[in-house]
Amino acid sequence: MQLIGMLDSPYVRRVAITLRLLGLPFEHLPLSVFRHMDRFHAINPVIKVPTLVCDDGAPLMDSGLIIDWLETLAGRSLWPAGPVARLRALRRAGLALAACEKTVQIVYEHEVRPADKVHAPWLERVVQQQRAALRALDAAIAEAPPARDAADLAHDGLLATVLWSFLQLRPTTAATAADCPALAAHAQAVERLPVFVEVPADENADASTPRTARL
Repeated sequence: MQLIGMLDSPYVRRVAITLRLLGLPFEHLPLSVFRHMDRFHAINPVIKVPTLVCDDGAPLMDSGLIIDWLETLAGRSLWPAGPVARLRALRRAGLALAACEKTVQIVYEHEVRPADKVHAPWLERVVQQQRAALRALDAAIAEAPPARDAADLAHDGLLATVLWSFLQLRPTTAATAADCPALAAHAQAVERLPVFVEVPADENADASTPRTARL
């Protein structure tokens, strides 16, 4: 399998780490949807990250759908099995995904849309949505901290971590530990795990050659 996309995307990084946690071999090709459009188009004309090129050569999109397929291949899931724990994890994951989505919108408003075309009320709305998601996620983690070790890490703890590191990549979206102390503490602990160290949130990755990852 081949994972296409840059690791500065929290969605691409989420899939890459999940692949490693599930013990599935893959090749990572760090293509940007902006800088490498022609190469990306040849693989997936939709030019959407993450894209997983499956063993049959067909592209699969959307991090959630990709992970559903990966867990089918692995025969196990990173979601908790019990209904109470699973619902709690789903709620935390939903907040993390909402914060990711709004953060991406903020980045695009600042870095893609021309300054004279930015609609300030819309941008403020998105910022408020992002902050609400971050506050709620921080409170949820403070109330019931997710697992922080690789053996028990679930999707909610993984997502919270890649979200936090994504926020730190750009000054327009950065949050501080004072803003979200529980979220920051969780992410900083999880980022020290070898599987996270080996898949850094690196927006300047070299896209000239594929990388093969095997556990």
